[in-house]
Amino acid sequence: MTTRLSPVFFLLLFSSCVRQHYFQPDARLPGGPQPASPDSARVTVGRHYLRGPIHHFFMGKHYRQVWATPVVVPVFDLSKTVPGGLTAGKMGGGFQSTSITLEGPKGREYALRTLDKDPYKTLPKVMRKSFVLNVVRDATSAANPFAAFVVPPLAEAAGVLHTNPRPYYVPPTETRLGPSSNLFQGKVVMLEEKYDGKENLTPAFGAARDLQDSDDVLAARYADPAHQLDQLAFARARLLDIWLGDWDRHEGQWQWAVYEQNGRTLYRAVPKDRDQVFYRFSDGLIPWLASRRWAVRKFRTFKPQYEDIEGLVKNARFIDERALSEVTREQFQQLAHELQQRLTDAVIDQALHQFPAPVYALEGARTAAALRARRAALPKAADTFYRLLARRVTVAGTDQAERFVVTRASDTATVVSVYRIADKGASATDTPLYQRSFRPGETRRIVLHGLGGEDRFEVSGEVKRSIRVDIYGGPNADAVVNTSRVRRGGKMTYYYDTKRGNTIEPGHDFKDQTRSGVQMHAYDREGY
Repeated sequence: MTTRLSPVFFLLLFSSCVRQHYFQPDARLPGGPQPASPDSARVTVGRHYLRGPIHHFFMGKHYRQVWATPVVVPVFDLSKTVPGGLTAGKMGGGFQSTSITLEGPKGREYALRTLDKDPYKTLPKVMRKSFVLNVVRDATSAANPFAAFVVPPLAEAAGVLHTNPRPYYVPPTETRLGPSSNLFQGKVVMLEEKYDGKENLTPAFGAARDLQDSDDVLAARYADPAHQLDQLAFARARLLDIWLGDWDRHEGQWQWAVYEQNGRTLYRAVPKDRDQVFYRFSDGLIPWLASRRWAVRKFRTFKPQYEDIEGLVKNARFIDERALSEVTREQFQQLAHELQQRLTDAVIDQALHQFPAPVYALEGARTAAALRARRAALPKAADTFYRLLARRVTVAGTDQAERFVVTRASDTATVVSVYRIADKGASATDTPLYQRSFRPGETRRIVLHGLGGEDRFEVSGEVKRSIRVDIYGGPNADAVVNTSRVRRGGKMTYYYDTKRGNTIEPGHDFKDQTRSGVQMHAYDREGY
């Protein structure tokens, strides 16, 4: 009988309709004690996430109590919230958040986003009217809706640039947000600076001349070697992410402050969208299964001990590979120890008191204990992160002409240096751009991408064992000279390019992988 019923049960389960009224009708609570000032409101961010013990067992407790706890927040008013007032701009947001750009005095821009999310658009159409939508909606409660407000004091202490989000309640009478006003009415929102364009610079950015998004920064980086990412600053920001358990740090989650320094344009990272800090997902049977390494590995729960660093940093793999290729193991350790000194107990306590008082009463002590434990283990976590990055390192040139020099210096060291090829002339010298020594015990493969320009690749040195080097030329005529010899391990220098127009001196231990198609030297510059 059970065998016959099981397929029917699952068929009914998967075909069941989505709840018609999932979200709370209004965040404002009609009863109970009300704030003395009409400029404040007593609200819950999402009391619809409250569930019973059986649901907790299967789906997890998550932060349901936080979502349903009454807190007092300011009432949003376009004319008063920011001095000089705000006007509605264009709608934005991803597939889950609802957001709108607001314009303030002197061209300053802000993003207004709902704290609650609706993943309706992330699902295939066939699932949007099934129980799956409710399951995915329910998973929103794994995020702490007030975590983003804790981050600024921590980032400030860590020396990481940051935004300054603030919570508000949008009353049902607010119609000045344009045709989409109804999407915000009755909801708790976050108001956050938009750091895009020079008009949005503040004194916190010092001598920065502009603010740009990742698309523009990466395009400039690969166009000209005079444009460089501040890799140490990015490494510091990424260690802060790891400490906070923020798993969603893909390339779209960063803005970049632009500085002129010693004849170069330097880009320093500004993290944004801190929705997944202190994430708590695996405390129910189904999410525990869903977050296994063989499933959706990126959903890592924030605990006193670090849980699967590789999964935690998975979403940022694209930008990590491009913005951390210079940073050494010793530098990661130095940054980790420095953060331990900066992120004191007093700093943690001050930051956590950015939680509304009822939320601090629920989560303050537990979160503080976890942060202290993770701080103590940060050097070890940093080393794990470094080793993940070091397995396969990509060193990319630009659309100008560069010279890549690989020296197999010893059995334990392979040195990669990159130079900008100088214009022809009697006094011309190549400009150094990059240098790093790699160890075979850490690095399995070094990948060189010349990109545009007429690049030259030189590989030398005679050793017993070494690291495999993959060379990808680019669309222009390139030259490869290999005089290296690795006595053990087979061929260790591979060249990928088109067959025509390139000069090759293969030498020993060289594998010619040239083909007719341009896909042989393709390189992803943008991500997404």
